Amino acid sequence: MGHVVLDMAMSLDGFAADLAGRSVYPIDQLRGTPSLHEMIARTGAVVMGRRAYDMALGDFTGYEYQVPIFVLTHRPPLKTAKGTNDQLSFHFVTEGIRAAIALAKAAAAEKQVTVIGGPSIFQQCIAEDCADEWVIRLIPRMLGAGLPLLGGGNPARALSLVATDQDSGRIDLLYSCR
Repeated sequence: MGHVVLDMAMSLDGFAADLAGRSVYPIDQLRGTPSLHEMIARTGAVVMGRRAYDMALGDFTGYEYQVPIFVLTHRPPLKTAKGTNDQLSFHFVTEGIRAAIALAKAAAAEKQVTVIGGPSIFQQCIAEDCADEWVIRLIPRMLGAGLPLLGGGNPARALSLVATDQDSGRIDLLYSCR
């Protein structure tokens, strides 16, 4: 089975989203870049949090990742979003991050599982030691307050810097956790 990659962004002062929950993830900057195309090509399944799912407002038509998506949630929606097709499907997982990762790994086969969303899902993956790599996209902004990417209580660990990439002032850092 493939490995698990956390793909997250944070401001220079450590926040993944502002106080209103608006993500700092630079998806508009990344669209059309080799970095995003490579990530998509390596991805066989996605795990996302319910907030990330809800941000699409019920429509994933033309979504970048055309793979099975496993949404971690306490309450599955009554209606699945638009945009599903032969490649893009949604599966709602209520049994926790480990169950979502296991299901996504099985669906991804030899490809990687990419975890996207907000700081909660990132922190859950760290706490459960579910990730093999972290991609942290460092955004050249200071928010002053918001939702921190890294929360207290994370287990101590050593990470190895594997690669860096810079674009439009953003620095992408790829770390190995294994």
